Amino acid sequence: MSQKELLRVEHLKKYFQTPRGTLSAVEDVSFRIEERQTLGVVGESGCGKSTLGRCILRLHEPTGGKVIFNGENILEYDKVRLKRLRSDMQIIFQDPYASLNPRMTVSQAIAAPLLIQGVYTVKEKDKIQKKVLEMMDVVGLARRLINSYPHELDGGRRQRIGIARALALNPKFIVCDEPVSALDVSIQAQVLNLMQDLQQQMGLTYLFITHNLAVVKHLSDQIVVMYLGQLVEQAPPEELFRNPKHPYTKVFRGFSSCYPDLNRRPHPYQLIGRVRFFAFGRFCVFFRSTDRTIWHSCVRCLRPLVSPCGSACGSAKMVPLKISTTISKAQYFTHRRFLSVFNCSRRGAGTLGSNF
Repeated sequence: MSQKELLRVEHLKKYFQTPRGTLSAVEDVSFRIEERQTLGVVGESGCGKSTLGRCILRLHEPTGGKVIFNGENILEYDKVRLKRLRSDMQIIFQDPYASLNPRMTVSQAIAAPLLIQGVYTVKEKDKIQKKVLEMMDVVGLARRLINSYPHELDGGRRQRIGIARALALNPKFIVCDEPVSALDVSIQAQVLNLMQDLQQQMGLTYLFITHNLAVVKHLSDQIVVMYLGQLVEQAPPEELFRNPKHPYTKVFRGFSSCYPDLNRRPHPYQLIGRVRFFAFGRFCVFFRSTDRTIWHSCVRCLRPLVSPCGSACGSAKMVPLKISTTISKAQYFTHRRFLSVFNCSRRGAGTLGSNF
C-alpha cells in the first residue's frame, strides 16, 4: 500500500543574474516524496543541491515551477501563510557553527523558533525551559550544557543543537543540507543514527542532501542524482548502485572512495560539463569536447532522464553523437573556463576537476 504524498516538486527553476549573464542553478527539476520517506539528493559540489533545498523552503525564491506541500502550492503563499508554514518545514544547515548565533546560549537557540512562531510568550519561562530540556533529551544533549555558548562545544554537539532547533516546532518535513559533512567520521555515525531514530519516532520526512554515497545509500528510500542543475537519474538505492543508467552516475559512482569499482576498465572518454550561462549559448550540460568539437553524451539533452517508473530512461548513451558544428579556438577556450573535467588515465585512476 502506497503512502500519502507529502511533497511534490514540478519543473522547479532557479536563475541568478551575474555579470556574465543568467546562471541556471536549478533547471526543470521534478520529483515527489511520500510521508515518512527519505529522498537523497547527490551530486558534486556546485551542482545545485543546496539551492534546490532552499528553493523548496522559499529561502530562495524560485524563478519558476511549483512546490506542492500537503496538496497546496506554497509558492503562492503570502508572508503570513509562509510564516505559519515554517512550523511544518524546517532545515538543518551544513555548518553547525555558522548557523548558530554566537551570542545565544543553547537554551536561547532552541527556544528561538518557539518564540518567533508564538507557541510561547517571553513571560512563559517555565514552559519554555521545560520544552528546551525535552528537546535536549531527545537529541542527546546533556542538560548541564543548557547555558553554554556555541564556541564552548564541539561540532557534534553544535549540530545536535541545530537538530533540536529544527524539531522544536514538530515539523513534518526537514531539509537536511549536508548535516554531517563538517563532522568527524565517528560523530557522523552518531548524528545519522540519531536522525534515523527521530524519523521513526516522530514520523519525519527528509530531503537529505549530500555528496557522500555511503551516507545516502544508508538512509534513503529513493535517490536522485543532480548534475549542473539538472536531475539526471532517479532510482531506489539498490538499483542505482547495482545498475546506474546515466553516464554521469557511472562516473560519479566510480570516483566514490566509499564504493570503488576495482574491476572498472579505463574510461574511454573525458567527461566534461559546465554551468549553463545563457549568454554563452545553449549547449548540453553534459557533453564531451575534443578537438574543439561538441559531442553530446545524451540523445535528449537538457531533459531529465527519468521514466514514469522512477528509474533512469535509456536515452543516455556512452557512444557520443557528433555534431557537425565545430566551434572556434576562441570559443573553445571561453567555454573551457566553466568546465568541470573528469580525466581518466589508461590505468583507470581518476583525477577530479576543481568543481568536484
